[in-house]
Amino acid sequence: MNITIRQLQCFREVMRTGSISEAARTLQRTQPAVSNMIATLEDELGVELFERQRGRLIRKPEAHYFLEEAGHILDRLSKTSRTMKEIAGLEQGRLRIACMPAAANYLMPRLVADFVRDKPKVNVSMMMRASSVIEEWVASQQYDIGLAETPPINRALSMRTFVLKCVCALPSDSPLASKKFITAKDLSGEPMATLHDDHPNYHSTRQAFKKQGAELNQRFELRNFQPALKLVEEGLCYCICDPMTASGYLERFDDRAKLVFKRFEPEVTLSISVLNPAHRPASVLASSFIDLLLSEIQRLNDQFM
Repeated sequence: MNITIRQLQCFREVMRTGSISEAARTLQRTQPAVSNMIATLEDELGVELFERQRGRLIRKPEAHYFLEEAGHILDRLSKTSRTMKEIAGLEQGRLRIACMPAAANYLMPRLVADFVRDKPKVNVSMMMRASSVIEEWVASQQYDIGLAETPPINRALSMRTFVLKCVCALPSDSPLASKKFITAKDLSGEPMATLHDDHPNYHSTRQAFKKQGAELNQRFELRNFQPALKLVEEGLCYCICDPMTASGYLERFDDRAKLVFKRFEPEVTLSISVLNPAHRPASVLASSFIDLLLSEIQRLNDQFM
């Protein structure tokens, strides 16, 4: 059966008006074209829908039954068309985002809030997990977007990678706070809060101190940088942290901030990646949010330079 949408539209309009000519006028088609649509529709269905009596159309019982069915089809297509236009216009859909702790409290919620503010029909699932879990979730297509520490090469993942330049967190009343940038020599022997010994960022920090012949005094060993900032506030240590954590702290406290963040030399880095499934094209909605996220990460990386 090869019934077309146009045939259904013509049929519904003829049923509404009771006239081929009126239906043709409403649909902005010629009368012969509408007559042909009705005739071919009847051929496809194998049943007459109208009786022709002296130029008039008499609706048969079968036509009334088919009108209800045709209406359901056309209404569903109309709704689907509207939904797809809303999706294409970023007005409807669902985003599933998994992000690392450094971005979960401030960066990601702020970006999501900005993104969906004018999109009331867009729903968001946002979960904070360790980077290894995020990698698994995105690779298995459970989540559309992931922000995590850069994983090993994985064919199931598409990755956009950034090497973040870490900054030094220090109390605003520290003698070092007036300096334009902080060096490893400035912190030689001073108590430090760092990530755990197996983390690439710790190795980068240790290498920076070694370059300047400075002593790295690891007083606090942590899983992420957020608790380190409280320890720095208490005057117990210094910390070389990623710019996402630093920016999130400043957003939270604004003019009440007890810490300042300074460029650190030699360079200490943290590699992060924006992840999405490699074997499933990103939706228009996800692609748009990824563009926003990439732009924001680049801005953060330049913020303290």
